[in-house]
Amino acid sequence: MSKGLPDKNQNFSAWYNELVKKADLAENSSVRGCMVIKPYGFSIWEKMQSTLDSMFKKSGHQNAYFPLFVPKSYLSKEADHVKGFAKECAVVTHYRLINDDKGKGLIVDPKAKLEEELIVRPTSETVIWNTYKNWIQSYRDLPILINQWANVVRWEMRTRLFLRTSEFLWQEGHTAHSTKEEAKEETLKILDIYSEFLEKTMAIPVLKGIKSENEKFAGAVETFCVEALMQDGKALQAGTSHFLGQNFAKAFNVQFSTPQGKKEYVWGTSWGVSTRLVGALVMAHSDEKGLVLPPNLAPIQVVMIPIFNNEKEYEKINNAFNKIASQLDNKNISYKIDNRKNNKPGWKFAEYELKGVPIRLALGPKDLENNTIEITRRDTLKKETTNIKSIRDKISNYLIEIQNNIYKKANDFKNKNSHTAKNYEDFKNIIKNKSGFVYAHWDGTVETEEKIKKETKATIRCIPITKKQNEGKCIVTGKKSKGMVVFAKAY
Repeated sequence: MSKGLPDKNQNFSAWYNELVKKADLAENSSVRGCMVIKPYGFSIWEKMQSTLDSMFKKSGHQNAYFPLFVPKSYLSKEADHVKGFAKECAVVTHYRLINDDKGKGLIVDPKAKLEEELIVRPTSETVIWNTYKNWIQSYRDLPILINQWANVVRWEMRTRLFLRTSEFLWQEGHTAHSTKEEAKEETLKILDIYSEFLEKTMAIPVLKGIKSENEKFAGAVETFCVEALMQDGKALQAGTSHFLGQNFAKAFNVQFSTPQGKKEYVWGTSWGVSTRLVGALVMAHSDEKGLVLPPNLAPIQVVMIPIFNNEKEYEKINNAFNKIASQLDNKNISYKIDNRKNNKPGWKFAEYELKGVPIRLALGPKDLENNTIEITRRDTLKKETTNIKSIRDKISNYLIEIQNNIYKKANDFKNKNSHTAKNYEDFKNIIKNKSGFVYAHWDGTVETEEKIKKETKATIRCIPITKKQNEGKCIVTGKKSKGMVVFAKAY
């Protein structure tokens, strides 16, 4: 297998870990639980960031930035919020180091203890709503539609590159509204943006739904989510949008004057996606040879590899590639001409297959004589020889085809691995032997939800909001069920 990758079907976890490293996406940091995102991995995140940022701004949102540090008293003001995040918080207690006079090196200065301890941002609801208190007095100040791109820290004990690290990058939106209806509309609008981004840009089909009471965000009234299915049959929460109600407004006393002169609490939302999406991209599409990147996110959409025997051939082929490059520039197609002389073409082919470049062009002296060029698609690994004059249009068409084909393959996989459980025994058998999304009736109680989780390790991923629901009986208790929910083992 290419570059010594483990067998994906035998050990999906080992395959994923090795691929992330060998494709130069990221590596483990010397700081426990943290990662170094390497240039190739970061360029994928930058394309995600750029696309989402444009979508947010088109829907009326603005970017801002808030402090990395959150006073501990802020976190304590919303009861559910502090309960949900307390175990993951990194806490700053002192502000200075000194040299130990006993020769132990640098130690914390006991005299430099902070008057109030600071939490390193696990999420920003508290510090932002404390700020909104100063920004909002009247209905004329609303709505506030703010997004920030930032890093956050959640002290994880078991980490995996991109999927779960102690520090990660994300965007977090925080909006304030004068009515419940407007805030709810905002929550669902963002859910649609996430869904569109995942499906059209990342080529990953998703389920849209609402989280159960047990799985919702700490401090939210309702949490909506997009859930994706990875190639090992496990679900991945790809993004969340929270309807906060008036919880944080009441915790921080954020009120506004209505047109009638009455005082009312503001309604809020928050929402976010993170660098976890890079992990999703790897797990949803890649194969035994390496990454398979959808063209809409590939840092390099076309790689050109010269095949030559001498310097004269090398120069002619590079001149031909430069002419193709100027045509691709006009189409805003990203490319790389790999004219390194110290690596053989076969080695380069394997390298770019590993990195998931959608299209590879190879050009040799005989091709030049015949005015032809070899083109290879990464999604199918099919090669063909075509007229060099038509290569620009061929590339443009193939990029669209590859994007659509990658989505179709992922969607077919999702459909094939979506099951309906008739009873609890059937449910347990599916989870054990097939995995994937499992639709089943649930009585709506935390007790039944916890029983299923304990006995099968499957959790409720979402209560679908796009599928028509029919009443039934819970697979565990036989009690009345309002409709089917989606279970899966998950990351």
